[in-house]
Amino acid sequence: MTAESRKQPKSRVQLTWLGHSAFQAISPNGKIVLFDPWLDNPKAPAGSKEIARADLILISHGHSDHIGNTVEIAKRTNATVLAIFEVYMYFKSCGVTYAQGMNKGGTVNIEGIKVTMVDAKHSSDIDVNGTVIPGGEAAGFVVEFENGTKIYHAGDTSLFMDMKLIGQLHKPDIALLPIGDLYTMNPMAAAKACEWLNPKHIIGMHYGTFPALTGTPEELRKNLPKRMRPRVLELQPGSPANL
Repeated sequence: MTAESRKQPKSRVQLTWLGHSAFQAISPNGKIVLFDPWLDNPKAPAGSKEIARADLILISHGHSDHIGNTVEIAKRTNATVLAIFEVYMYFKSCGVTYAQGMNKGGTVNIEGIKVTMVDAKHSSDIDVNGTVIPGGEAAGFVVEFENGTKIYHAGDTSLFMDMKLIGQLHKPDIALLPIGDLYTMNPMAAAKACEWLNPKHIIGMHYGTFPALTGTPEELRKNLPKRMRPRVLELQPGSPANL
């Protein structure tokens, strides 16, 4: 994180895509939140996995492209890691000191940032040196920052009807949705999710990392109602947006 990245307006959240499903959010009070920090991904900005400071790391599920560099970052920064209970147990076995397990429907308040775990439809087992161990279930997160801004990180998921409830209950301002297809929903399905969630800003993720992940933000935009198309933001890895 550069000095410039700390200069976001105090009333906003600064969000930076780090490739794949990895994001860094800087809260209005300067807290650094990482989502699914797989920072060896092909689109990750150079040097991003060497991040020197993090306060909170949120892990949606147990797959290696989401756990990523969590253990090394958590040990270096003493960040609190939140994950579903089975993934939390894995992190504890790896020597992560500040890890906390939770489950779907629960909310944790970490220094003024409220994190609610919500459902996702995906697998979640953990690959440990070629051996697969249980990773509980996949999840998403709704994060409410100190200024009331809410980010919904859907994790890896297909479209499911309870996204309507997430929209009704949490009213996210920003939706981070997988659009790559094959392992997650495609842009058409993500567009339907956007109609149910009705966020102010829509950001695609889990696309373009590999040739098989064929969905694009442009396809997402085309599948949205015209009134919602301007809400799609096509972030470039490493370039922060103040939202």
